[in-house]
Amino acid sequence: MQLHFSPSMRSITISSSCSGSNNNGNGFVDLMKIKVAARHISYRTLFHTILILAFMLPFVFILTAVVTLEGVNKCSSFDCLGRRFGPRLLGRVDDSGRMVRDFYKILDEVNSMQVPDDLKLPDSFGQLISEMNNNQYDARTFAIMLRAMMDKFERDIRESKFSELMNKHFAASSIPKGIHCLSLRLTDEYSSNANARKQLPSPELLPLLSDNSYYHFILSTDNILAASVVVTSTVQSSLKPEKIVFHIITDKKTYAGMHSWFALNPASPAIVEVKGIHQFDWLTRENVPVLEAVENHNGIRDYYHGNHVAGANLSAITPRIFASKLQARSPKYISLLNHIRIYLPELFPNLDKVIFLDDDVVIQRDLSPLWEIDLEGQVNGAVETCKGEDEWVMSKRFRNYFNFSHPLIAKYLDPEECAWAYGMNIFDLNAWRKADIRETYHFWLKENLKSNMTMWKLGTLPPALIAFKGHVHPIDPSWHLLGLGYQIKTSIDNVEKAAVIHYNGQSKPWLQIGFEHLRPYWAKYVNYSNDFVRNCHILEL
Repeated sequence: MQLHFSPSMRSITISSSCSGSNNNGNGFVDLMKIKVAARHISYRTLFHTILILAFMLPFVFILTAVVTLEGVNKCSSFDCLGRRFGPRLLGRVDDSGRMVRDFYKILDEVNSMQVPDDLKLPDSFGQLISEMNNNQYDARTFAIMLRAMMDKFERDIRESKFSELMNKHFAASSIPKGIHCLSLRLTDEYSSNANARKQLPSPELLPLLSDNSYYHFILSTDNILAASVVVTSTVQSSLKPEKIVFHIITDKKTYAGMHSWFALNPASPAIVEVKGIHQFDWLTRENVPVLEAVENHNGIRDYYHGNHVAGANLSAITPRIFASKLQARSPKYISLLNHIRIYLPELFPNLDKVIFLDDDVVIQRDLSPLWEIDLEGQVNGAVETCKGEDEWVMSKRFRNYFNFSHPLIAKYLDPEECAWAYGMNIFDLNAWRKADIRETYHFWLKENLKSNMTMWKLGTLPPALIAFKGHVHPIDPSWHLLGLGYQIKTSIDNVEKAAVIHYNGQSKPWLQIGFEHLRPYWAKYVNYSNDFVRNCHILEL
């Protein structure tokens, strides 16, 4: 192609060359002659315009062909999206914003529609991409497939979470084989070994069991291994272990094994007394009729021992709520051992002040200063659980434990009243004997039974919160750190600073489900070299 400009610049001739001669014999054929008025357009402007058009012509041709083959009305596949989202090129408008809005609109429509039940779904995102390439999904089909896959994954995750919670509940409620073995072997030892049956404490030390110049600890449990850790950690952390007296209360089936352990493994220089519930003259069914009702009530037994999933609408509750409901249905809550602390003034009539410990605590500091705390006439010295930074453990008020839709609860209780912790409590038994705490406790237990357990669900703390209402003296939180059995994010720094650490919750340190980073603070007080511990294969976890 050649351009010829006339000397006057008033005309331009566009011609193409031929390989042979034409009729004129000059080898050129005039294709087009353009007349240009100089006064209307300059040569330089026209020249630049023609150059630009000549440069763009091939691209316009290619782009037109591609759009024609793709089909502008079908440009919704992901092969086409790249070009439509691309930058402004060759005069085409960048419509990425419009495309995003269109895709949002498709997603919104798909979100509100019912996904077909028989839709065949890919097993993975990679398989979805492969099917997109093979089947050329449009954006709507892709959105439907993605929505269906997300729904399926959410259902699977939810079901897995509920299954995990159920398995954890069963693990927490069961007795590990090693601990069961320990109890059986020690019980057998009690019947065959006179040393395992020797009097605890020895006769010359019996007067010290009621000597108020000593530090008296009370522990109620049927877990021999856990009891050994509580006693050992208390003695080793004490500055005056020779002034410690432990009163261990257990049930009839565990008594022989518990006695054997402390007879064969004395906690010297501390003094240990082991008593079974059946050995307390005062603790008869005539004095605790409400507890007999709790143990024998069919509805209560079904609630704690029945099918925890039957009748539960899992689609309507969160895993966290389901977990709290499972924890509230632990069989230990209908055990007399768990209620025994409400009878301490009658069981130990000669003692003035005691510290009650749960069996899932570890003592890390000398506790003798607790006896010097002035309770200011109150009965119960306890750590409040509504004033800490930890929202899981230290944000508990009455609303967390009671059903305030019940008229009796709404009438007598304040949902914003601060709760306090069981597990390490200083009890002034003299002040207690002047109050009607036990009667109040019994009254509310009966009312909850009458209401078919609709006032509260969780164990012995709710009735105690009511019974001790107005009788609690707050103590410094550093004395008692809670939540090591359910708060995996417990600060190690806080654990090491606390006087008493409490593994309240399902993840007890003697269970496989215990938190690995918190278990060593308990395990270091287990005597793994003991023959009974080794023979029962209680291995260091």
